[in-house]
Amino acid sequence: MREQDTIVVFTARSPERIVREGGSQSWVLNAARAKQCGWLICTQNRHNPDHEFSDATEPHGSAFLLGKISGVRRSAEEGDDDRWLIAISAYARINVPDAWDHGRNPVRYASLADWGIILDELDFEPMQQAAPAPSPRAPQAAGAGIAALTIAEAKTALAATFGVKPEAVEITIRG
Repeated sequence: MREQDTIVVFTARSPERIVREGGSQSWVLNAARAKQCGWLICTQNRHNPDHEFSDATEPHGSAFLLGKISGVRRSAEEGDDDRWLIAISAYARINVPDAWDHGRNPVRYASLADWGIILDELDFEPMQQAAPAPSPRAPQAAGAGIAALTIAEAKTALAATFGVKPEAVEITIRG
């Protein structure tokens, strides 16, 4: 049996949204196992009954995006405390028709070698690092060029970075 180095997801999100969000989310998965994987394959779900978040654009069941996993951390989406973001550092568009196996679980583990994808033939694009939006409530810190944050905003951002809940973040300010 080959090493399961790839996470395959069945997502209702478009490739543009996955790139904009820095990866694929909000997944219920075994984070320890997911962190052992190096690749993410996104397959398209156009039949999701919860159309609220769906912006699917690719043919149903097709594999459309291959990402180089850079981390697995808690989803920052509201209400997704038990869900995870599979962050990617680079991605390539792929086109593998009828790739989803019709399994009930939208997350599965596989071997990239079994997909017949030849990495040298793909054009990987690096992920753009989005600049954090300044807080509308906070003025610019004097001379720092960095937007001021509230303690709650800082805890939320640090929690997302380190894959913990915001309540687990403690901030000490000494002046």
